[in-house]
Amino acid sequence: MTDNAALVELRSLTREFSSQASLFGKRRVMRAVNEVSLEVPRGQVTGVVGESGCGKSTLARLVLRLIEVSSGSVHFDGVNLTELSRPALRKLRQQMQMVFQDPYSAIDPRYTVQRAILEPFKVQKNSLDTENTGARVDELLDQVGLSHSMATSYPHQLSGGQKQRVGIARALALKPSFLVLDEPTAALDVSIQAQIIELLADLQAELGLTYLFISHDLGLVRYFCDQVVVMYLGRVVEILDSDNAEPRHHYTHALMDSNFEPDPEQRKVVTLLKGEIPSPFDPLPGCAFAARCPAASELCYTTRPPLETAGPMLAVACHHPRH
Repeated sequence: MTDNAALVELRSLTREFSSQASLFGKRRVMRAVNEVSLEVPRGQVTGVVGESGCGKSTLARLVLRLIEVSSGSVHFDGVNLTELSRPALRKLRQQMQMVFQDPYSAIDPRYTVQRAILEPFKVQKNSLDTENTGARVDELLDQVGLSHSMATSYPHQLSGGQKQRVGIARALALKPSFLVLDEPTAALDVSIQAQIIELLADLQAELGLTYLFISHDLGLVRYFCDQVVVMYLGRVVEILDSDNAEPRHHYTHALMDSNFEPDPEQRKVVTLLKGEIPSPFDPLPGCAFAARCPAASELCYTTRPPLETAGPMLAVACHHPRH
């Protein structure tokens, strides 16, 4: 993959959080995101998947610089976001937006739908006259499949799916090229989830958008995304290029094995992982998954495996990958 194909590039991105020192304990540091290097191809959907606490949402916020990096850099269309001043960053943020996980808290309950959708224009100081305001709101409501009459509604009058559509409309208001979707369907009913995913797919194809899609559901990510990034305890352990690529990392295989098939004729026995998840405050010198991996050797406990390219848009960090 060439640099020209990547809209967003992460280079050794790291974010540390620390706990306060107590009377009986010293200050401890946890790396929520640990030296992540990744390219997000332009015009494609890149999914990030992993268990709760693996660093997915922290990564999403680092990409948009909603929180500051501890080290490393984020490059958007060739521009290093970590070096930009606040005014320059705010201007560039017109090209990148975020759709949050919880539609119930993402919209101010005092705002009408129209005011919520127009909020990005106010933040960016992009004024619209009265005629263009109504036309733009109607256009955005059309794009997300909502009636024009909902412009005067308040959040408490909407369903969860409708609120998430308003959140998507707000994200599209300034015509960005890049959207970060932080588990946008996690708080919705299954039937509504399918509608939101279909809407996002249609918008991506129609507008040529680039998505970074965060989820804990590997099945959904493999269905929806062009590239799948698997994280474990803050690190990328595998990158898959499509839903046809077979996982080589044992953690990815365990995630896939934990997904049940909807067909009752295809029931399977789930093999549970054994061992304890290492403390993020006390990282091990070797592979973080070694204590739970059935193929772990002494090398895995002493030497951290590098993320090695295994083909176009394929990579795995494992001393003993599956074949």
